[in-house]
Amino acid sequence: MARLADASPPIALGALDGRYRAAVAPLVDHLSEAALNRERVRVEVEWLIHLTDHAVVPGVPALTPDQQSRLRAVVDDFGPDEIAELAQIERETVHDVKAVEYFLKRRLASILGEEAHGIPELVHFGCTSEDINNLSYALMVRGAVTAVWLPRATALADTVGELARDLRDVPLLAHTHGQPATPTTMGKELAVLAFRLDRQLRRVRGADYLGKLNGATGTYGAHVAAVPDADWPAISREFVEGLGLTWNPLTTQIESHDWQAELYADVARFGRVLHNLCTDVWTYISMGYFAQVRGHGTVGSSTMPHKVNPIRFENAEANLEVSAALLDVLASTLVQSRLQRDLTDSSMQRNIGTAFGHSLLAIDNVARGLAGLDAVPEAMAADLEANWEVLGEPIQSAMRALGAQGVAGMENPYERLKELTRGRRINGELLREFVRGLGLPADVEKRFLELTPQTYVGLAPRLVDFLAPRGASE
Repeated sequence: MARLADASPPIALGALDGRYRAAVAPLVDHLSEAALNRERVRVEVEWLIHLTDHAVVPGVPALTPDQQSRLRAVVDDFGPDEIAELAQIERETVHDVKAVEYFLKRRLASILGEEAHGIPELVHFGCTSEDINNLSYALMVRGAVTAVWLPRATALADTVGELARDLRDVPLLAHTHGQPATPTTMGKELAVLAFRLDRQLRRVRGADYLGKLNGATGTYGAHVAAVPDADWPAISREFVEGLGLTWNPLTTQIESHDWQAELYADVARFGRVLHNLCTDVWTYISMGYFAQVRGHGTVGSSTMPHKVNPIRFENAEANLEVSAALLDVLASTLVQSRLQRDLTDSSMQRNIGTAFGHSLLAIDNVARGLAGLDAVPEAMAADLEANWEVLGEPIQSAMRALGAQGVAGMENPYERLKELTRGRRINGELLREFVRGLGLPADVEKRFLELTPQTYVGLAPRLVDFLAPRGASE
């Protein structure tokens, strides 16, 4: 039997790098191993520039603007050749961050030539690997969230909000515990989900991305030993904030990763709300409230040609569950570290891309699923017409209010409506006959004789207006 592992090009082991590669490809530039190495090079380059610009080490000249530009170009031009070169160096060093240091020193030798003046010795100066890694991961995750995940998630939440506005006035028979309940509108129910999604997105937008640069156990020990007169906390803070990150002044060897746990919890919660949307829309499709009509060129079932299965929402559910599980374990594991350092976080963080990949894939599927839906108001109206008993609630509520005001004959309203409606179906004619026999004031009787399940929606249409305008939270 041929060995599939020997195939060229390599066959993907996971679905994200195989079947679903196109949907998650934008994350590769932010959360892949290659992206990690690019950001490591970026941090090393910026640290070297920062040290020389601020004359932190006496006697070492600053890099010229041209030299700085050429160094930064190493990051900007980081591609397949550089990835391969770094991999070859790592095979020799058997240490990923040390390989980055050697890689950069090679480039620096070419840039500086005979004008080195000791500058290469400041590459990785005073740093432990985690000084580089924590900053690199913070830059990677921030880039993935702000440039890829948030725009996609925001666009989806906006789509749900627009659908809610479009369907704000379409009456819908609500179901609580799976049983017919007080009518609402499809728009209001979708607005609930859009509001929940928007709230989680606001939390994600407000995330902090922390970083540190303070040495092997967070004490600046090597820094002070080498250059005792420098204000190392101030140098570290300015550098970290210069990368666009929030400086963490108190750490062990590792940055504590609490910010990651907070972010991943919010992303996972967004996914769980989205999962709720999937199950609700799936149910509405099964009830005939939505028709999947725009994708009828696809095959719904291999044996039943009449079917168009809600596969986008089912696929999204599965991917959201995988994503949430990974985000949960990332959040719970990353906040733990034995004493000043253990390596569990290093292995765990390599799964960040997979967690976001499954989330992004789910968002893509939900967006495509929603784009293929048409509301069927007639089906919703038919279910409402078949459930006149839901009007027992407003009638007995009005009778309670009238009884409280001293109107005679309003006794035991709940019990009287219960006897009429519980465990049986009634129609409009029977309900109106019942209303006429209650002895209601004329204006109240008229109001209830005109009320139908389709018009008993309370303030549902108006409630949709509590959604923020499209794009307002961006």
